[in-house]
Amino acid sequence: MKRILSCGWPLFILLGCSNPESHSTNEKLNQVIPEIDYTVAHHGALKEIMHENKIEARVDLNAYDELEHFYALGAVEALKGEILVLDGQPYISSVGTDGLNIDISFDYRATLLVSANVDRWIEITIPDTVKSFEALERFVAENSVSVGLTENKPFPFLIEGTVDSLQWHVINWPEEDTIHTHTKHVNSGINERLMNETVTVLGFYSEHHHGVFTHHSTNMHMHFISESKQKSGHVDDLFLGKKMRLKLPAVSE
Repeated sequence: MKRILSCGWPLFILLGCSNPESHSTNEKLNQVIPEIDYTVAHHGALKEIMHENKIEARVDLNAYDELEHFYALGAVEALKGEILVLDGQPYISSVGTDGLNIDISFDYRATLLVSANVDRWIEITIPDTVKSFEALERFVAENSVSVGLTENKPFPFLIEGTVDSLQWHVINWPEEDTIHTHTKHVNSGINERLMNETVTVLGFYSEHHHGVFTHHSTNMHMHFISESKQKSGHVDDLFLGKKMRLKLPAVSE
């Protein structure tokens, strides 16, 4: 069952906005459902987008509509928006004529998708000394070991609380452009910084998927949504506030 958000600001909730004809090719798309033990699945690859202009659909999000405890992030087909799914609830952000649009349906296809199923999380308070993106990356890696996650296996994580600042963007790639750079991606659509807002961040961590679902300069790929549900997109940088929380998958006993 779909849930409809209601909010102010120049944000519109779109229902059924994808092209109905596009779903006639669904059977051609890879729709493998990930396992239920936080195993990470991915479709598409950043290096294929950046170097080969492969921005066609790789997976239909409707394949995950009924899946419980499903978490995912990625990019909409043709790089026309950002994907975030939290516990089975999608938030698809895109750029419209009046600003940011957020749709809460699965009626989209993804050029890039990273996903996992997690039904239980372990919560860890982040020390106030951990502030920067780089410090957070180290903290996530260190605590993944302490809670018993499998070494060298990619995993999802959540960050919750009030950030001091968060730089974010929503991609809106022009159809005629075939030359990709990170700077062009960031500046193609909405590119903003929020301050002192409560957010939920979904991330995926891996030391072995550079150019696949993390960029070469980091082991993390993160998307966020604000508590008000009025802002959502890709996290480019952040500065953590006080008493924020890290959540890692609980390993089955």
